[in-house]
Amino acid sequence: MSRILSLILIIMFPLVSIAARSIIHPLDFKGSEEEKVEVINQIKESVKQTYSQIGMADALTLRMMEKEELKAFKQLTKIKNRKLLDQVMQQYCSIDMCNYNTILMMYNEQNQASKEELSW
Repeated sequence: MSRILSLILIIMFPLVSIAARSIIHPLDFKGSEEEKVEVINQIKESVKQTYSQIGMADALTLRMMEKEELKAFKQLTKIKNRKLLDQVMQQYCSIDMCNYNTILMMYNEQNQASKEELSW
């Protein structure tokens, strides 16, 4: 259910997030306690900013979306194709859709598309 809500919100509302220059790159994450705190703080700030702007800053929505963002971040730390991830991050951060859910979703779509070929 929360994944569906996340997808709907991504599609329906232009998401404004923290600037691309300050987003923590998942593949540069080493897992130290200091980095974990930094990622959590970044996610909390970004989610609050994004959902406050669309009038959905209630505690339930914020916690649900924070959890989804952290889950996406953790999945992104396991990505193997850094070049593709960098391209996706650059593209979506440049249009103010710089959140881990969007980056993960579009990375997966781009990765799948790169393995497909047109056939009859």
